[in-house]
Amino acid sequence: MRILVTGGAGFIGSAYVRRLLHRTPAPSAPAAGPLEVTVLDALTYAGRRDNLTGLLGDPRLTFVEGDIGDAALVRRLLPGHDHLVHFAAESHVDRSIEDAGAFVRTNVLGTQVLLDAAVRAGTAVFVQVSTDEVYGSIAEGAWTEDQPLAPNSPYAASKAAADLLALAHHRTHGLDVRVTRCPNNYGPRQYPEKIIPLFVSRLLAGRTVPLYGEGAQIREWLHVDDHCLGVDLARTKGRPGRVYHLGGGTELSNRELTLRLLAACGAPEDRITLVPDRKGHDHRYALDWTRSRTELGYRPVHAFPQGLAATVEWYRGHPGWREQGAGDRRSQDRRSSDRRSLEPQSLERQSSEQQSFDRQSSEGQSSERRAWDRRSSEPRSSEREPSERRSWDRLSAEQQSLDPRSGEPEEPEAQQEDSPRPGRTDSP
Repeated sequence: MRILVTGGAGFIGSAYVRRLLHRTPAPSAPAAGPLEVTVLDALTYAGRRDNLTGLLGDPRLTFVEGDIGDAALVRRLLPGHDHLVHFAAESHVDRSIEDAGAFVRTNVLGTQVLLDAAVRAGTAVFVQVSTDEVYGSIAEGAWTEDQPLAPNSPYAASKAAADLLALAHHRTHGLDVRVTRCPNNYGPRQYPEKIIPLFVSRLLAGRTVPLYGEGAQIREWLHVDDHCLGVDLARTKGRPGRVYHLGGGTELSNRELTLRLLAACGAPEDRITLVPDRKGHDHRYALDWTRSRTELGYRPVHAFPQGLAATVEWYRGHPGWREQGAGDRRSQDRRSSDRRSLEPQSLERQSSEQQSFDRQSSEGQSSERRAWDRRSSEPRSSEREPSERRSWDRLSAEQQSLDPRSGEPEEPEAQQEDSPRPGRTDSP
């Protein structure tokens, strides 16, 4: 079984990869042979190799740095993979309000590239990971999967468009698409622009926290590992063309959540600073997850009080990570333009990594080739290496036939300095 995971270096994607490599498949899961996982990630501001610490040396894992919007790369990479699990997305609502273009490029056009490549490659299962925000806002009750989509933010609209494209490829081309929608996630390794890591980082640094309006907006909170459990159940037990809600978290107002974070960090209530509300701020989201419970056997296992306490302790024990969120959002945005500066590492390590990068650049290797070379240096069985080398050679041969620039010198990817590349990040 070969699985391609897009956005696998982000918060949720890396948790899913960790689950795949560390967990034994459920007894009910179909036997599919040895597991191999490929991560495709552009390593934008919220995607980091550090999220895969302890996994990159696993011979079952291949890491490819690349953009899901790069059609030639995706067409070369996807053949030979049985399943595709699509986490890669721009996901922060505030950023979508400031600049919707990156969200359309990644969440809509990037998804379209993946879907077209999956049809071409005959991919057996395509899992589209989505969000409860596609439905808009609900005053009471909970949405079922049949609820019409009515997104209110540019982020939610881009995810709704991606969901509809995915389902259209199922109906038009017969691609086995399964869509999952979840509430807000929390847990370790979340980039500190989202409320829990941002507030924890600032509180532990002795700073105030900015709460929108009066903090009356209501959200459901689901541990990232419970979300990944549901995604994998949809992948292995779901039905083609179905949408699955992965709910079952804890519903809290933003103010209630903030008070819990204050208590966990030992901070007084006067650390709260009320700020003007977000434009078009949805009041409440809620998912009915009966279908996932009955069809998939999905049930979350993390109790919120214990899960939140463990999450706060993780950030407490990772000060380098917290420093990204301890300042104000504007300075955070300025710092995010250089993703290398966000990684907590020594100057010695930075120097050695820069030397490594310079050597790779001078050799003119593509990112995919570098990923293969890194894997080739890792210990593995002598039986696997020849088959993997043949697989890489086939990919290289396909590159010549699929890339209209073949035969010409490869040019480096253009990159805007004032905006991140279409990205891998994170979570609903």
